Amino acid sequence: MSNHAEDLSQFDISVQEKDKLVAEVIRYVLFKTLHNSGCPIRREELIQLITKNYRQRNLPVMIINEAIAKLSTIFGYEMRELQRARPSSTNHQSAAEAKTYIIMSKLPAEVYKKYVEDADTAHLTGFTFVVLSLVHISGGKISQENLWQHLRRIGLDEANESHPVLGNTKQALEALVQQRYLQKDKQSGPEGNTLIYELAERALDSQVTASLKDCISQIVNKDVGSVEDE
Repeated sequence: MSNHAEDLSQFDISVQEKDKLVAEVIRYVLFKTLHNSGCPIRREELIQLITKNYRQRNLPVMIINEAIAKLSTIFGYEMRELQRARPSSTNHQSAAEAKTYIIMSKLPAEVYKKYVEDADTAHLTGFTFVVLSLVHISGGKISQENLWQHLRRIGLDEANESHPVLGNTKQALEALVQQRYLQKDKQSGPEGNTLIYELAERALDSQVTASLKDCISQIVNKDVGSVEDE
């Protein structure tokens, strides 16, 4: 306890003040994740929250790290920093790449599905899987035109603003960009600029990639088995 008090003394804040800041960060992260459909949270937002009434230089690092630890031990969430993927057409690196965070459940998949997963959002999960699978089997990137061509085959048209499940289909696809499952980039060619969708950092996560490959494999094997039965 004395060592902890000594750590806080360099920031000139009490244990109660520190705990309050940690709680505010946790509350902000959970609230923002819920109301922004899981879109990444910028580190700068958390720093502004912490430094609103405090100016100590290294205080945000300590508060964010403790919030990460408590989200894990108390709430069962991993607060993960995203390493922003760059479009394949971009060769240079940004001098100041913004750091962002997402939270992911640490529960085993079967437990999460049984006790946590919301059946009301299953259609969004399915849409995400379909889009990411199409991009994945296309080599990790696909033109906007080809993507919508595939989606139209399953009844999803980019002009539909009132789909019975997804609502505005263009906005549903754009949400995947905001959530960093996809990134889009303009690529120039002989016929002008082409909009390309690529897998972004959340879709490149090892767990997501493994899940995609497993589901695609099951679908392919099922289709092959059906053909053989015929």
